[in-house]
Amino acid sequence: MSDTAFQVPTEMRVSVLSAPGEIHVEHRPVPRPGPHDVLVRIASVGVCGSDTHYFEHGRIGSFVVEQPLVLGHEPSGTVVAVGSEVTDRHPGQRVSLEPGVPSAFSPETLGGHYNLDPAVRFFATPPVDGVFSEYAVHPAAFAHPVPDSVSDDAAALLEPLSVAVSAVRAANVTLGDRVLISGAGPVGLLVARCARLAGAVAVVVTDTREDRLRVAEAYGATDTFTVASAPPDSDPFPGSGYTALVDASGAEAAILAGMRRLAPRGRIVLVGMGSDTLSVPVPLLQERELQLTGIFRYANTWPTAIALAASGDVDLDALVTSRHTLDEVPAALTAGTSPGALKAIVTP
Repeated sequence: MSDTAFQVPTEMRVSVLSAPGEIHVEHRPVPRPGPHDVLVRIASVGVCGSDTHYFEHGRIGSFVVEQPLVLGHEPSGTVVAVGSEVTDRHPGQRVSLEPGVPSAFSPETLGGHYNLDPAVRFFATPPVDGVFSEYAVHPAAFAHPVPDSVSDDAAALLEPLSVAVSAVRAANVTLGDRVLISGAGPVGLLVARCARLAGAVAVVVTDTREDRLRVAEAYGATDTFTVASAPPDSDPFPGSGYTALVDASGAEAAILAGMRRLAPRGRIVLVGMGSDTLSVPVPLLQERELQLTGIFRYANTWPTAIALAASGDVDLDALVTSRHTLDEVPAALTAGTSPGALKAIVTP
């Protein structure tokens, strides 16, 4: 391990979820990088809705918190030490950490879809600890260097931007498309921006919160509506015949209302996590030959996300509405309910 450029302490502070609603800060040894790893001093960590869900409920679907867990999976920081086999990262380099680490030779990894590897280890997904901590060890291959034009906060938010990139790719958005997006949280806003950059001529965003919709125009929305659902015989949207629907809400009513607005051969991409089941109108799906899929995180998106942030095409810093220390993690996890809140950042 090389750590000559930085004085690395032996102990660090970590925010730990011990039970639903119970978080405390404790001291742990600073981890040592393996031969192919880097040790990163964490600068910024974005708070995701999944972090909040674990905090409030102790589980998401089949993932259950059964032992103390460190939350946080949207980190950026500075490399302070590298493993003995690492030659393309160096101490002092600023990086964004891609949180999922797959098996190197699984069929999914070899096929280029490493996000679908069943054995992937993902920050803050039980039993894998996340990065609400002062330091973290991570494989060098998933520690992506970022230029100085990308702030620490923006480098952390390359993770939700990667979700948006993945969603827009799955929807095959291209020149002339008309895209409907349900949900104006950070991911929905970033989907709107990426859809416009991909060539969509109309991007309509819906949500139940007017404070979030007011931000949507800055991220590429051509129109917005505070509409989550509508009866089949009404049309609250400006016209119909959208070519793609991206749901970032997880709300069944919003998904079904959006499906009814799709043109034949329209594409539906489910991003938001809602209930475990969805009542799909099969005749509508068949008669219009609608294409329905979901996305599971992302693969091979960081280079694109870095380029979008570095060029200024996507403003990630504008999403940040509050910052919190490790001692304030509970407040960070519940900040999203405040009026005007979009993205909370933890700064270890």
